[in-house]
Amino acid sequence: MFHFHVAPSGDDTGAGSAEQPFATLERARSAARQAAGDVIVHLRAGTHVLTETLELTDADSGRDGHRIVYQAHGYGTPDHEEVVISGGRRVTGWRERDGVWTADVGDLDTRQLYVDGRRVLRAGIPGLPGAARATVTGYVTDSVDPRRWHSPGDVEFVYQGVYPWTEARCGVATVSADGDATVVTMAQPAFGWAAELYNSTWEGQTSSGLGLPTRIENDAAFLSEPGTFVLDRSVPGRHVLLYLPRPGEDPERTQVVAPVLETLLSVAGARNVSFRGLVFADATWLRPSRPEGFLHYHGSGYYEGGGVETAVLGEGASVTYPAASASIPACVTFQDVAAVEIEGCRFTRLGAFGLGVSGGAGVAVRGCDFDTLSGGGISVSDGQDVTIEDTWVHDVGLEYSGSPGIAVSGARGCVVANNEIADVPHCGIVISPGEGARVLRNLTVDTMKVLADGGGIYLAGAQGVSHENGALVQGNVIEDTRTPYNFGLYTDYGAAWVTVEENVVTRADNTAVLAVAPPLENVIYRGNVWDADPVGHDSPPRGVTYEGNVTFKDERELNAATVGIRSRAGLLRPRPGSRTWRAGPGASE
Repeated sequence: MFHFHVAPSGDDTGAGSAEQPFATLERARSAARQAAGDVIVHLRAGTHVLTETLELTDADSGRDGHRIVYQAHGYGTPDHEEVVISGGRRVTGWRERDGVWTADVGDLDTRQLYVDGRRVLRAGIPGLPGAARATVTGYVTDSVDPRRWHSPGDVEFVYQGVYPWTEARCGVATVSADGDATVVTMAQPAFGWAAELYNSTWEGQTSSGLGLPTRIENDAAFLSEPGTFVLDRSVPGRHVLLYLPRPGEDPERTQVVAPVLETLLSVAGARNVSFRGLVFADATWLRPSRPEGFLHYHGSGYYEGGGVETAVLGEGASVTYPAASASIPACVTFQDVAAVEIEGCRFTRLGAFGLGVSGGAGVAVRGCDFDTLSGGGISVSDGQDVTIEDTWVHDVGLEYSGSPGIAVSGARGCVVANNEIADVPHCGIVISPGEGARVLRNLTVDTMKVLADGGGIYLAGAQGVSHENGALVQGNVIEDTRTPYNFGLYTDYGAAWVTVEENVVTRADNTAVLAVAPPLENVIYRGNVWDADPVGHDSPPRGVTYEGNVTFKDERELNAATVGIRSRAGLLRPRPGSRTWRAGPGASE
């Protein structure tokens, strides 16, 4: 067994011992490559700042039955040290004028900011001022306020609810006067793409394009709420960060961290590697700030051009959707890996998804925590035998409101078991077409808090070719699915070969739905307990078997009847909210 140590105060010319630790993870990676046998890389307490993505490849695999482990020193013992792997930069050199702090930050580009470890919002206003209308290239308003924006090219419009399940972002190109009117020209190609993508007909009403924005962000003119910031990039290479402090904050003592890296850790092709007890923090995702914007459609998917198709939802009802779409990336990625463990880690203060697993086989995510994320918690695509267990996902989707807590797509044999998903803006768990998913004994609470048309657990498309290799959704508890027009447990859009049994759904707009378009095929609802009958329960469609389900209108009776299911659902460990977080407040300069 080989042991190497890394400390923020270490020296890469040292031996990597406990007494002479390395300074960087890159140096420890090199040492681990040379070792023949089991290796443990001990990360000592503090913030380990990355200036570039830490990349592991096949060369970093454990070989001949051995394993390479990167872990916080003392992991699994009472002496577990607090270790943060950060892609952030501490902002200093503040000047104060009229209550606003400003700092010259060179070419820094970011969409997030953290002050003493707490996320602060970009400054914004609730919509376009004045009497405004959309045009082919943007908007016209009778208000002169947009002419007072300091850096129009940095301003971003937010469109919540373009479709009920959709939230888009599009940048401004220019603001100009046209007589008494103000013309806002939007960035292209985003605004043009939006006109292609968002077209719907519903109950005799037709809509096209983005409509008016619901929020406008990122200009110094919007700095009115303490604890908000703006990044002014109007002078290339001479960006200025502005922050309106909260009471009691002091530029000499307050620690301000701006995420810089977009990917903290990239593991591609490695095998037999473990990560234990680490905190991954302070990364961003800059793609939405480009002229292409962020034209969200559903879940983690967004449009990058390439044409649209039309889904007919019934007589006189249709929506257009992307012929192909991209997905929000993750700040920690595992691609085509095998026999990888991610255990007891925390993913926080990240500008996209926390963790992304694509391809490969045999990945286990256990006992981890995901919070304060702009995107969702965990994304799995095209992998085999991925297990997500005993993991707490909460307060995610803070910038991209369609993001689910856990998203699985195109995977085979994926197990999502005994997790808790809470306080998310849309779906808790999403299972897209794949094979053999097992969604077991999870607890979802306070899902669908921002956008509509989703559920605590949502499945769409074919999940196999028989019930033997189809999806099993069993023993889950789904509570408090918040927005109107949702289904706590939602099999949607041609879901096929799904068994839904012995789940509990309570306090949803609708507990479930049996008739959707395209229709469900070979879907079994058996032995579930609800506080309201699912939509279509009295006349299940041909593709649905509905048997042995029980509805209790009285909450006490429902709780008494479901004690066993509830006792087995959710986290296996003590709830993380009951302990003190192990995260450091930020990064070094």
